[in-house]
Amino acid sequence: MITRSVTIENIDELYLMWNDHINASALYRRALREEMEIRGVDPDELRDLLDRAREQGYTLDEIAEATNRFDDLRSLVEERQRQPPADDATND
Repeated sequence: MITRSVTIENIDELYLMWNDHINASALYRRALREEMEIRGVDPDELRDLLDRAREQGYTLDEIAEATNRFDDLRSLVEERQRQPPADDATND
């Protein structure tokens, strides 16, 4: 997992200091899930596609460079699945 920095306002920081039991990472992930829902992205399907792309040998950086939306990732994974493995190619 990659840790990213997030800018918060002073009021956010103070509130989190008062309520140190609140998991700010969970709040961040919840907000991202809400954004996904608004845009019609199923987080389970996204996770599955990401896992499949990584199983195909792509790194996270390569996936980010080759795609910029959910449908691009789906196309990347499906295109790679349609291609026969290099060692299965026949030389006639």
